[in-house]
Amino acid sequence: MCVSSHAFELVEFAAAKRAVDERNLESREPLEKPLDVLAQHLVTLAAGSGFDSNYLLEEVRSTWAYRNLTDEEWDWVLAFITTGSKTLERYPEYSKVERKGNQYRLVDRRKVRMHRMSIGTIASDASIKLKYLKGGSLGTVEEAFVSRLNPGDAFFFAGRCLEFVRVKDMTAYVRKSRSREATVPRWIGGRMPLSTQLAETVREMLGEGDLKDSPEMNAVETIIDLQRSVSHLPNSHEILIEQTKSREGHHLFLYPFEGLLVHEGLSVLIAHRMTQRLECSITSTANDYGIELLSSKPLDFVEAEWREFFRSDRLLEDIVASLNLGELAKRKFREVARVAGLVFSGYPGQPKTHRQLQVSSTLLYEVFQKHDPENLLLEQAKREVLESQLEISRIKQCLDRMGQQEIVMTSPKRFTPLAFPLWAERI
Repeated sequence: MCVSSHAFELVEFAAAKRAVDERNLESREPLEKPLDVLAQHLVTLAAGSGFDSNYLLEEVRSTWAYRNLTDEEWDWVLAFITTGSKTLERYPEYSKVERKGNQYRLVDRRKVRMHRMSIGTIASDASIKLKYLKGGSLGTVEEAFVSRLNPGDAFFFAGRCLEFVRVKDMTAYVRKSRSREATVPRWIGGRMPLSTQLAETVREMLGEGDLKDSPEMNAVETIIDLQRSVSHLPNSHEILIEQTKSREGHHLFLYPFEGLLVHEGLSVLIAHRMTQRLECSITSTANDYGIELLSSKPLDFVEAEWREFFRSDRLLEDIVASLNLGELAKRKFREVARVAGLVFSGYPGQPKTHRQLQVSSTLLYEVFQKHDPENLLLEQAKREVLESQLEISRIKQCLDRMGQQEIVMTSPKRFTPLAFPLWAERI
């Protein structure tokens, strides 16, 4: 059963049905060398009958995820499970597995029990308390939202405009702000963004002339006709940019149809590149279909400037400059550290709180950053933020595609059917 939250989601339902009929199913992107999972697996084997490192290496490399595992990375993981890495080798709680030649065994019964209670890779997202620097609590927000904020960023919460200051011990500290441009936190929960395959099918269906090939497209025909009459309906070879003015300021709506995760990174990236040319504050909003950029100043850019915004070179540098990548990596490292066995989640009936886990993993993160910056678990956390959370490879593909598409710019007098859900997403 599909229940739409706005009319254009009917197009998504029709696209999903067509994709299923054509057997155009989503592919699963396998992880590349998740060393935290490998470390957990090796300790599990060592807690049983033990393992021979030479024989096991061949078995590990026979799997797709570890087919490119190097000898150096294998040796690093073996050293990690025996000493806890060079920065932690003096702490006995991180020295788990004992080595005798090529044989590895975990013989400490207490460590065996602790490891078996920690087996698994599923991590839950935490909520963070929101407090004034000097004052009381305001409530809670999802950690995924706070981790994207830089100090000084403004956002609305409970009717107040707040400025983000810092995060400490699972508490975000804020002060009042007078900024007119601010974002709105939302609980992501189980919301699933458009996949690459579904996004492509949505673009194809919108570009087709006949909209009556399914009940969903027939139902949304009036809305699509309205979009055509007041602005433009982009086909798969076009990128639509709408420019609208309201009491809030100047709005730019951009419709790549690439899905929420790609659009979140893309909106921040384009806003960052715009502020390099125009001194202004820009608020960005994204949904599955497009991006809204709101500013108190007109965002008048010609086609040549838009082509520059769509360039994929310097993508990594601009993403790092526009997002709080350090906080995102620190949050991801907490998951990596738990899976790898660096952080113990607690005994049954006595689980550690998210705050306790965050304090422990943050301390380890800072120690590795300072004394072991080439730690492979640290590198994994940063890599997974870019590849999984920000989907940087899909952002690059999206930028390359938009760079080749025809740019269609319109100036509707009011929000169009495509723009309205984006505007409503922010309020």
